[in-house]
Amino acid sequence: MYSISLSSVVLALSLSVHAQNVIQPGAPGTPSASLPSSTRAEALPFSKADIDFMQGMIMHHQQAVEMTALIPSHTRSEKVRFLGRKISLSQSDEIRWMQNWLRSRNQSVEMQMADMPGMSASDMMMPGMLTPQQMDALRHATAAKFDRLFLTGMIQHHGGALTMVRDLFNAPGTGQDPDLFTFATDVDNGQRAEIKIMQDLLKEIR
Repeated sequence: MYSISLSSVVLALSLSVHAQNVIQPGAPGTPSASLPSSTRAEALPFSKADIDFMQGMIMHHQQAVEMTALIPSHTRSEKVRFLGRKISLSQSDEIRWMQNWLRSRNQSVEMQMADMPGMSASDMMMPGMLTPQQMDALRHATAAKFDRLFLTGMIQHHGGALTMVRDLFNAPGTGQDPDLFTFATDVDNGQRAEIKIMQDLLKEIR
């Protein structure tokens, strides 16, 4: 006669449950969903504008992360530090999500200049991105001057992201992938809220 432990039974039941479900990862900040085992993957439609948006937004987010990396050594404001950590964490997470979205569709995570004859890297700057001169000024500023440049620059940066979302949804045949639609909508809502926070912080700087 065989002895079966309670832990073995629990493990078997757990494996059985997981074997009957398909896990669908959620967008950044949202939980994964458990789908029936009968679920079959279907290729959702996407357009060139969808791909361009994701590739461009990755580049856009990367500059925001670069800007926030200056905060620890350039400011004395705890409010700016807190905001910078929030922006850095959220946008780094979103970069990874966008890269995975592109890779799962066999698309490059970077914009291909070969597809845009005559364009240089500086021509590929997305709306709202800081110019090299603005970034250089930010790197050389400290204390309250840095705070003003950072906040005004990030407001400009976030405004560019709102333009990118608007242009995406105005293009024909875009946003049919529900994950992309949810992501772009969250970017719009989140960055509008952060713009308001930064505008209020600017009023406090003396």
